[in-house]
Amino acid sequence: MAYPLEHHFVPTNGLTLHVVQCGPAAGPLVVLLHGFPEFWYAWRQQLGALADAGYRVWAPDQRGYNLSDKPRPVRAYAINELAADVLGLLDAAGRTTAAVVGHDWGAAVAWHLAANFPARIRRTAVLNVPHPRALAGALRRQPRQLLKSWYVFFFQLPWLPETLARLRGAWLARQALRRTSRPGTFSDADLVEYRAAWTRPGALRSMINWYRAAARFGRQAPAGRVVGPLHIIWGRRDAFLNANLAQESLAYCDDGGLTYLDASHWVQHEEAAQVNQLLIDFLRETPA
Repeated sequence: MAYPLEHHFVPTNGLTLHVVQCGPAAGPLVVLLHGFPEFWYAWRQQLGALADAGYRVWAPDQRGYNLSDKPRPVRAYAINELAADVLGLLDAAGRTTAAVVGHDWGAAVAWHLAANFPARIRRTAVLNVPHPRALAGALRRQPRQLLKSWYVFFFQLPWLPETLARLRGAWLARQALRRTSRPGTFSDADLVEYRAAWTRPGALRSMINWYRAAARFGRQAPAGRVVGPLHIIWGRRDAFLNANLAQESLAYCDDGGLTYLDASHWVQHEEAAQVNQLLIDFLRETPA
């Protein structure tokens, strides 16, 4: 890696996010948004590759995660607030526009940004999360998807999910990562990093509050159509989401593309080289 990882604390939208930054200061900005139950570390194999390709890369711990602020109210994790955090990062970087790449919950934020703020989001790449309308339709019409999403409903319970997740040093979360990924994807050293992030005060409650806020307030911010360039990268072996949802999501895009990879939900970990090249090729279609 030609550029070091820089750790910064950036004020945005009334709180402070920990943001790992990398790459040339004048390079086009790319914001990497992690999902549940990860943190900036989810992008450790992408940060250097994108920086070496000429991009200025920001990978925040999103609100509620790791070293970032963790507001208590469930409403603080509504999608409008999560998107406003990212727009505030663009402002803090002094950029009018940026490209956004999101995985899992980070992809949900990316979908929202792309649909609602096209003047600020130059290009969008989403990894293994469908357009919200495609997912909502699947939950209504596809029993198999409903079964796969059982944990979303469990997370609506008060206090119990985070209490169980906290036991034995977040043993359940560590097992969930390993059991839903290709063997060897998450090393013992990786899980030490994740455990440290999960066991910070208030972290597990805040992380799960993303799901609670989606159930309570999701209808207040309906998902719209994406007019700008968007590319979906999807691991076909996803244990949580049916692969057909990626194709169905293209119906909500004016300029969408899709690449399937032989990977699980944790696609950027398992197929890092392919994902990195796909991202670089997609991002390079936009002039610097």
